[in-house]
Amino acid sequence: MSAAIRALVQPIAVAFLVVAAAVPVRAVAQPVQLALVSPVAPVAGRAPVPYRVGEELTYKAKFGALPAGTARMRVEGVETVRGRQAYHVVFTLDGGIPFFRVHDRYDSWIDVQTLSSLRHTQQISEGRYKRSTTYEIYPERGTYAQGDSSHASVSHPLDDGSFIYAVRTAAIRVGETRRDDRYFRPDRNPVVLTGLRREVVQVDAGNFVTTVVRPTIKANGIFSENGEAQVWFSDDAHRYPVLLKSKFAKFSLTLELKSVVQGESPVDAASTAP
Repeated sequence: MSAAIRALVQPIAVAFLVVAAAVPVRAVAQPVQLALVSPVAPVAGRAPVPYRVGEELTYKAKFGALPAGTARMRVEGVETVRGRQAYHVVFTLDGGIPFFRVHDRYDSWIDVQTLSSLRHTQQISEGRYKRSTTYEIYPERGTYAQGDSSHASVSHPLDDGSFIYAVRTAAIRVGETRRDDRYFRPDRNPVVLTGLRREVVQVDAGNFVTTVVRPTIKANGIFSENGEAQVWFSDDAHRYPVLLKSKFAKFSLTLELKSVVQGESPVDAASTAP
């Protein structure tokens, strides 16, 4: 079971973007870089985005019929990273199953103008497995650093957490297929996003008209080209990831939106971070 849980939380960049491949779709040519559509919270000097500072999305997680805890996505605020303003977004997963507890946290800092990743941290506690990792990402250099090691990256990079917000901003439509080469580790590209269908779903947070999206990536597990998964994005200005269903090995996985805190309009002032 530990491999299944880790397969969920480690590639969280696309964890809310998986969908079944049963429905044929019409591919539409798209630019490599995700476009920006219908802002909710525009601020002078920042790119338009569909989320606000203080927004918090809470999910209940299940493996099969077993409750597996609570997942949260939150926009903590606007901070300064190496002299640049950045949205600080956080994903946490707390829970697990009997005899295997999970307490994971993923932090990302997203440049407010370019929406590129500047920093990404992972604090993993899964059973006896513990790990803490920091990636410093330099869009202007096309590199990222992990400890003392520097590696080649991509143009306008995105890390695991920031990718979720980028796809929300892009607003994939039914009948579209978009190829994206922005994941900061080039060997994991491309990510292909396909809009399959519209569907009305009911979750604890309410009833939503949604668009179902399928991604495929170069990785093993629930997000591989041969994997089965579905995600539902709300068809409103917020484009919340409402529901995720997937299968990994012999396990089924569900994340269901339990509650929404919309947050406040972004403020211009930024706190200071190193």
